[in-house]
Amino acid sequence: MPITMTDAVNSTFDTDFSDKASGLASDKDPSVFGKVAVVYGGSSNERDVSLDSGNAVLKALQSQGVEANHFDPKHQDVTELKNYDRVFNVLHGRGGEDGQLQGLLDWLQIPQTGSGVLASAIGMDKVRTKQLWLGCGLSTALFAVLTKDTDWQQVVSALGLPLIVKPVHEGSSIGMSKVNTLDELPKAFELASGCGDVVMAEKWITGREFTIVIIDDEAYPVIRLQPADVSNFYDYEAKYNRNDTMYHIPCGLSEEEETHLQALSLAAFKAVDAKGWGRIDAMQDENGNFWLLEINTVPGMTSHSLVPMAAKARGMDFEQLCWHILAQTL
Repeated sequence: MPITMTDAVNSTFDTDFSDKASGLASDKDPSVFGKVAVVYGGSSNERDVSLDSGNAVLKALQSQGVEANHFDPKHQDVTELKNYDRVFNVLHGRGGEDGQLQGLLDWLQIPQTGSGVLASAIGMDKVRTKQLWLGCGLSTALFAVLTKDTDWQQVVSALGLPLIVKPVHEGSSIGMSKVNTLDELPKAFELASGCGDVVMAEKWITGREFTIVIIDDEAYPVIRLQPADVSNFYDYEAKYNRNDTMYHIPCGLSEEEETHLQALSLAAFKAVDAKGWGRIDAMQDENGNFWLLEINTVPGMTSHSLVPMAAKARGMDFEQLCWHILAQTL
């Protein structure tokens, strides 16, 4: 998994966070968290990713003395969460990222990491997210909702070719495909509809892809994503299975551009009422314009994941990152 990260970036950020970390280390008392349920696994299409993320978080918390326990809703009754003092949510996809778990924990009055019901429900719905961003005057790519009765030619006329087809309620690029010709559109729709009940097509943006991690209302150093196949997109294979995807920190933007993208992403994050931590994905087209793609309110925490990369560039190792996110529940 190639990563480019200059010593200059590390020296810029490490001092800031290493000082904070050393100050916090002596004050760390894992007993303040009580009994913690790290919720991961579940039954969504992202179960495998969630298992990887959750195992990493669980190990990091336990290594620091936190009484952390694995809780898998696929095999355990969610009402058993009432026996815990707080929840670290790493349940990707439906059930854990769409407001369902958040609502249950609110009802049980159990503190939880990340966003609440509203932001989670909106963020898991790509169409509602984009509609909200458009209403707030934030730039996001043109799109159209597809059904089996859609006029494919009309979609192509409106969005152009190529375009990308996505399931509206999935993450991790599951069910997504690039469409280069009109004839490919019905097949892409069938693939996406097999992952959910709502499907959308989005204008293809030729340019550079970025991700922006946000923690405690701060946009972390921007990461530029570069799949080995530059003609394609940052798909499931590139995210989790390939080791030739490049992650660039610094991202290659000018200081002014990076600051602008961070501000745009923070505005997008707040527009959906997201809290605690999350990630915004965006593109820059060939004319230098930025376009928001989507928000992730329970981002991945695997070895290939972007939040730990951004945190490292900010001077925070994985154990510190997990502690910091959990501490947001206090």
